[in-house]
Amino acid sequence: MFGTSFGAALLFTSLGIFLWGGFNWSLELTNTEEFCISCHEMRDNVYMEYKQSAHYSNPTGVRATCPDCHVPREWIYKVSRKIMASNELFHHFLGSIDSREKFIEKRYELAQHVWQAMEETDSRECRNCHSESAMDAKGQRALAVEQHRLAKSQGKTCIDCHKGIAHRLPEAFLESEHERFEAEKVPCYQCHEEMARADKNDDWD
Repeated sequence: MFGTSFGAALLFTSLGIFLWGGFNWSLELTNTEEFCISCHEMRDNVYMEYKQSAHYSNPTGVRATCPDCHVPREWIYKVSRKIMASNELFHHFLGSIDSREKFIEKRYELAQHVWQAMEETDSRECRNCHSESAMDAKGQRALAVEQHRLAKSQGKTCIDCHKGIAHRLPEAFLESEHERFEAEKVPCYQCHEEMARADKNDDWD
């Protein structure tokens, strides 16, 4: 009797370890850049843009890959993100953005989903690598120091200002932002550092 109970317990324990290990192996397998660009929608569009960004190539040689920016590190949040990603598989097989034209048409909507998620988590994935306490303000440009100070005082998060850090910004977004900045008389130099800094916010006159 004892031997049977012990054998059953050992069997179920082994089965549990096997299933748990298989689940985590699958989780990590789908958490690689190779997996992210295995579909042509990602490989031919946003991945090509990412390869031109500072997150892909920079003087320090530190590279942030797709999962670093788009998948949480904490296990429970990572699993939740993977479940949500099943919707992306659905649209892959549906052919929602299987051409460049379709992707461009949907680009702003897709970007808004990502930006909203990052805002809701206070840019959690950005902060995995970028720590405010570790920033050396002396090494930053004067404009960056000023903008970080303003952002902190206004309760903004990383993605509020760094939307185009790894991928091109949608044209519709650029147009709407330009109109907003004009209405608010935001000085041009705050976005276009190459322009002479004005003493007054009269750049739009």
